[in-house]
Amino acid sequence: MTRPCPAPHPPHRRFFRCFRLFPLLLACLLTLPLAGCPGDRDDRPKERKRPTVPVTIAQSRTATVPVELAATAHIESPAAVAVRSRVTGTLDRIHFTEGHEVEAGALLFTIDPRPFAAVLARAEAELARDRAELENSRRELARYTTAAAKGFVSAEQADQAATRVATFSAAVKAGQAAVDAARLELGFATIRSPLTGRTGEVRLDAGNLVRANDETELVTIHQMAPVHAACTLPGRHLPLIRLHQAEAPLTARIVYPNGGSAPLTGTLSFIDNTVDPATGAIRLIATFANRDRALWPGQMVDLRLLVTERPDCVVVPARAVQTGQQGPYVYVV
Repeated sequence: MTRPCPAPHPPHRRFFRCFRLFPLLLACLLTLPLAGCPGDRDDRPKERKRPTVPVTIAQSRTATVPVELAATAHIESPAAVAVRSRVTGTLDRIHFTEGHEVEAGALLFTIDPRPFAAVLARAEAELARDRAELENSRRELARYTTAAAKGFVSAEQADQAATRVATFSAAVKAGQAAVDAARLELGFATIRSPLTGRTGEVRLDAGNLVRANDETELVTIHQMAPVHAACTLPGRHLPLIRLHQAEAPLTARIVYPNGGSAPLTGTLSFIDNTVDPATGAIRLIATFANRDRALWPGQMVDLRLLVTERPDCVVVPARAVQTGQQGPYVYVV
């Protein structure tokens, strides 16, 4: 049994159905430009604008650049003396102010001189006695010699007179040596400065007993002008240093941190004769006049040794040089 086909819609009903679909088609057409292609959209996050940072530019220039070796040096006194007493006695007076400078030959200490003066006086008296005995024995020898020639005395008596002359002559020499020793010890009771320098702390006060060549010094004196700046540099720099040192003494500078004071200038005065095999370093000494006493023994300083100079080098301010993983660099504008 076959079902009858439905009757076709009238033409006016098909027209009204298409008219109802028109708004839907129009909406689809309007949304197409908004969708677009996925590749046409910029989904990247927008970068925030960084604030502008002002920079200072500097002009490079051509200059002669010094080639310097840097090292940490310590100041040494060229001469330091530990003053000790050479005689035993009571410390009588101190003639200087500790911590001040003294001249060579200045009086430092006085040890009670009375015992030494007494010893000297006794030695001089004994020497005078021996000299008198010597003169008397010489006169006797002259008489015995004349008498022996005439047969008035025996030759043995003349020989005894000659022996007495020799004995007293030796006694006079011994007495003179005793006088010299006593006078020397009396001089040791007065202690003077062996050099010009600055005194340190006085170890004993007046009234104390000092002993000859005691382990404890009375005071230590350091020469302050000139002074030495001692440092060590790697031995690989030795050929370069010797090459230019042979032409003229190399200039050394002491640079203060943060530029607090003007650099002090000296000269390289000593190169050690061996390189330390344990460290591979060579010891150097530079001498500084130190007239203003700016350098102090024991002080640590930054030393720059000027080896040579390179002319016509392009230089820029130090603050323009930056340091990266591959070394120093600058920005070129």
